[in-house]
Amino acid sequence: MRISNIISFLGFIIIIAATYCPILRPFHLITWDVYDGNKPYGITILLVAAIGMLGTVFNQIRIVHITAWLSLALVTLFYLAAFLKVYTSFSFVPFRFFDNFLSKQIKFTWGWYLLFGGPLLALVGVFSEKKDSFK
Repeated sequence: MRISNIISFLGFIIIIAATYCPILRPFHLITWDVYDGNKPYGITILLVAAIGMLGTVFNQIRIVHITAWLSLALVTLFYLAAFLKVYTSFSFVPFRFFDNFLSKQIKFTWGWYLLFGGPLLALVGVFSEKKDSFK
């Protein structure tokens, strides 16, 4: 395997590991991972990363490109959904102060760094690939 494939492979491994890392901490009681947030969406992220890993093992450059971009899009969409869910889940409370207080009790944790770092590392591997001029 080439260095660019190894970098992409490591990015996909980080994505898979990041789905099990804590991403939200509601009310400082428990921590949630991707599967606690939305299980089908987490499985989708996991499958895209697994397909990307298979693409790097079998040296299928087009599959690696597509899965790297798709994983970044899925993680970004998941972050947007989590952000909107956190800041609008207590909108039914009639007092604005209490709504803001409850929303601030749900914290984003360090798992988001890995969730975004994995696709970015996979894209670094995709863009570091040198084109063969003899093909």
